[in-house]
Amino acid sequence: MTAEAPPVVAVDKSQDSAPPSGVRAWLSRHPLAAYAIRRVGLYFVELWGALTIAFFFFRLIPGDPVQTLIQTLQQNYMYNQQASTELIARYQQEFGLTGNMFSQYLKYMEKLVLHGDLGPSLINYPTPAQDVILRSLPWTIGLLGISAVLAWVLGVLLGAIAGWRRGKLGSAIATNLSIALSHVPYFFVALILVYIFAYSMGVLPARSAYDSNISPGISLEFIGSVLKYGLLPGLSIVIIGTFSWILSTRMLMVPVLGEDYLVYAEAKGLKGWRILTRYALRNCYLPQITAFGISLGFIFNGNVLVEQLFNYPGLGTTLVTAIQQLDFNTILGVTDIAIFSVLTAVLLLDLLLPLLDPRVKYWK
Repeated sequence: MTAEAPPVVAVDKSQDSAPPSGVRAWLSRHPLAAYAIRRVGLYFVELWGALTIAFFFFRLIPGDPVQTLIQTLQQNYMYNQQASTELIARYQQEFGLTGNMFSQYLKYMEKLVLHGDLGPSLINYPTPAQDVILRSLPWTIGLLGISAVLAWVLGVLLGAIAGWRRGKLGSAIATNLSIALSHVPYFFVALILVYIFAYSMGVLPARSAYDSNISPGISLEFIGSVLKYGLLPGLSIVIIGTFSWILSTRMLMVPVLGEDYLVYAEAKGLKGWRILTRYALRNCYLPQITAFGISLGFIFNGNVLVEQLFNYPGLGTTLVTAIQQLDFNTILGVTDIAIFSVLTAVLLLDLLLPLLDPRVKYWK
């Protein structure tokens, strides 16, 4: 007897091979839009998570800011017990300290997201915490923003030249200095600059943000005073930041120099400077753009100590004062500003990457 052959079953593959429809079809036809949507969605998740962690972290700090304030008032003024109890209850309601921690979190996020309200500031009661922060924010943006951008531009350019001219004396000096100084704290360099230019030479001021004899306003005299007083704190950030970017850019530049497209460009007779700026550097500054956004958080941490050292009226000084008084609303406001700034900078840089590198839109 012969074995019967198994019956042939026809399989309909029309459904498996059917092209995607609806939103998936549109996203497959527009990979750049799909990339942007993924990045924006991830941004909101990261922002919510970071703000939530910050809230619970500072709420777990021991101490009651309202009780501390009342005890300070009782040492200087006469309060009866009933007035103190009523005042404590009113302060706790205003500062969002009533109820359990989860209900405090829900109220805080509702006021922050829907109204942009951080609540009153304890160190400047009854001034809202957002007003206190907005008074300090321009000083930090002026100091930190300009210094960080200048350090990035100088560091990337000098690092690319150091990698391009590897083996030369200037490249060796720049590399060794970068290794030695890239991890030095900002405030340490600030102390050295203060000793040299403020105390020894006496050519630059060591404290404050502008001359107290000049009225703040839009005038050349006031702007010149701001630039003069901000030179030392800004220079301390620029020096360390520049050496850090020199080292990282050189590390990215050296492996690129042996690529075939650079050899081909040189064989075509292109000048070395054109090859460096149009071909070699382009593959080095792409990762540095994203790294710049991430580094803003670390620069902000060092900027706190720099502002304290120079008595600069920025967010760093405001944060230290708020921590000393347990002003939760101001502390969270400054922290939220730092979180929002770093995550938004990274998002914007990621959205700009497809314009610099077309391969980004095909990333999964």
